[in-house]
Amino acid sequence: MSKKISLVLGSGGARGLAHIGAIRWLEANGYEIASLVGCSMGACVGGIHAIGKLDEYEQWVRAIRKRDIVALMDLTLWRGGLLKGDRLFNTLRDLLGDHMIEDLAIKFTAVAVDINKSKEVWINHGPVFDAIRASVSIPLLFTPADFHGRRLIDGAVMNPIPIAPTVGDHTDIVIAVNVSGQLTKGISQAGKKPRPAETPSKLQERIGQFLDSLSSIRSESRADEESITDVVYTAYDAMQSTIARQKLAAYPPDVLIDIPRNVANIMEFDRADELIELGFEATDKAMRQYF
Repeated sequence: MSKKISLVLGSGGARGLAHIGAIRWLEANGYEIASLVGCSMGACVGGIHAIGKLDEYEQWVRAIRKRDIVALMDLTLWRGGLLKGDRLFNTLRDLLGDHMIEDLAIKFTAVAVDINKSKEVWINHGPVFDAIRASVSIPLLFTPADFHGRRLIDGAVMNPIPIAPTVGDHTDIVIAVNVSGQLTKGISQAGKKPRPAETPSKLQERIGQFLDSLSSIRSESRADEESITDVVYTAYDAMQSTIARQKLAAYPPDVLIDIPRNVANIMEFDRADELIELGFEATDKAMRQYF
C-alpha cells in the first residue's frame, strides 16, 4: 500500500506541540507527507515542517521554560488584542528563514477567519510566516493579522480541524490530528512531569519570559479563584472541541489521532518534551489500529 498522505493538524495552543511527535512517527515509518493543512498551532508546526525546519524549531521549543519568551512578546494597549506578535514572528523568521508557500515541496494550507466577513479563509500563497501569523491570531490574545487588506483571526473560531482543503489532494489517505479532543478521566494537568533543574542555556535566555508573564496574571487572583485568563482559555478550548466534533462528522478522515484537551492548557509551552512524546505515542496507537 502506498504511503502518500494528506496530514491535517488541528488547533489547540501548546497541545499542538504534539503535532511534532505525530510527524516524527510518520517519518520514521516511511509515510510521505505530500499535503499539509493546519489551523492555528497546527498551521505553525505544519508550515515549519513544510519549509524543512522542524528540527530547528523542535530544538527551540524544547528549550522553553517557565521563565522564558516574555521578551519576544510586544504588549499593546488593547488594540484588538494583548499582543501584536511581530517580535515573536520576526524572531522565528530570523531563526528559520522565511519562504513563499508557492515554493514549498509540500503543499501547504493555513486556515484563518476573516473577522469582517465571518468567513473561513484558506491561505495557500504568500510568505509562510504571514500565513501562520494569521492562523494563530487567537482573539483577545493576538491582534488580528493584516493579510492583503483582510483582518484575519485564528482559524479555530470556525474550523479547528480543517479537513475540507484536502478534498482535491492526490494522496492515498487523510490523517488528522485533533489536539482538542474530548476530556478524558484520569488525566490531570497538575500531574505533569517536572523537569530537572538545570542551568539555562543561551538559547533559553534568548527565548525570554512570556509564559511567566501569564503566570503573573494568574497570581493576582486568589488561589481558590479562577483568573480571567483561566476562564477565557477554558471557554476557548470548549468551543474548539465542540466545533471540531462537528467538522469531523462532516469530513471524516481516514485516520483520526485524537488527543484529549485536558492533557495541557493552551499556554503550557514549557511542556514540549512531554507533549511531543504524547503525539508520537498517540500516532503509533492510532496507525496500528487503522492498519
